[in-house]
Amino acid sequence: MADLPTHTIVFEILTRLPAKDVGRSKSVCKQWYALLSTQDFVKIHCSRSVVSSNQRVLLIDDLTCSVRPIISNNNDYGPSSTVTFPFHHQNNDVSILSHLNGLLCVCLNDTYELLLWNPTTTAFKRLSTPDSHGFYINNLDAIGLYVDADDDYKVLHIKRRSGVLGVYVYSREVDSWRNIPFITRQEYLSPHFNWSAGTFCGGTLYFTVCECWIGGTNVVICFDVNSEQFKEISFPPVPSNGMVQGVLVNVKNVLHMFASTGMFEMTHDLWTLQGDYWIKVLSCPPIPPISLSLWCDITHYVTNGNWFVMTKLGKLFTIEMDMKPFECFYPVSWFRGFKGAVFVQTIVSPSI
Repeated sequence: MADLPTHTIVFEILTRLPAKDVGRSKSVCKQWYALLSTQDFVKIHCSRSVVSSNQRVLLIDDLTCSVRPIISNNNDYGPSSTVTFPFHHQNNDVSILSHLNGLLCVCLNDTYELLLWNPTTTAFKRLSTPDSHGFYINNLDAIGLYVDADDDYKVLHIKRRSGVLGVYVYSREVDSWRNIPFITRQEYLSPHFNWSAGTFCGGTLYFTVCECWIGGTNVVICFDVNSEQFKEISFPPVPSNGMVQGVLVNVKNVLHMFASTGMFEMTHDLWTLQGDYWIKVLSCPPIPPISLSLWCDITHYVTNGNWFVMTKLGKLFTIEMDMKPFECFYPVSWFRGFKGAVFVQTIVSPSI
């Protein structure tokens, strides 16, 4: 260690600081400010920050927005700290569409505008443009946030408008939108199909596309973020005699799906993707009836060996698991009555 240059030692120490301490350290001197602002520093700091112990829950209701740590050993939240939105909004009417490495892609529901926002640093970037890019319509559009091989953070926006599909990519590096081709089956453009938000895993964005009928068609659309090519793969082979829902989650860079199916009673299976095929990880016993009005809001999280099934009204069922590799992850949009998301605290900027 004594043979290492001082600059290298300082760099190694600072990349291990919490994100908020990095922000404070920028004011120490000009040299530190320059060092902590480089893309190399941000990238390495982010890679060391993306751990379960650094996860935070952002909770939004009609009156407040707060951030809380996750206490995984008792499946609860720690003390909250209030967050003030740095952008104008209407009565906290903000939807979180996607999150990656501390960045949230959000929609202002009163204006339909898309933003990138880092709630740790409070920095944000509006993605809407005068030529109608960056405006999101719920139940018709799909969003995926990802980073490509050149470390450029991008947003994929799939737009369905009157039976016409438009696919656009926003680049943080060049701060602009561009259209990319995507030819798919015409029926997927119908509002009868529900597109999930994109889940980024292993250089690919994955979307579930599910028909809103009993026995309807269900597929997974894959977008290779470097070649910008799309392909379709099959859904896990779940029974089709009821409603079907798939919730995707990246677990240590391996894609998993919570597949729910049923009508009066529900079954839940956990699947993992190997190549283009799904392998069942585990099944749970049938779950008692859940009102169909809550089906669209079912989400899941796993922590401390338990699998929780939730709706926006709160926790419904707990399934015990003996799967230590899962540790703590939350593909969740509702938390005990709150809208929200789980994110990691980083210094990744929404703009260059």
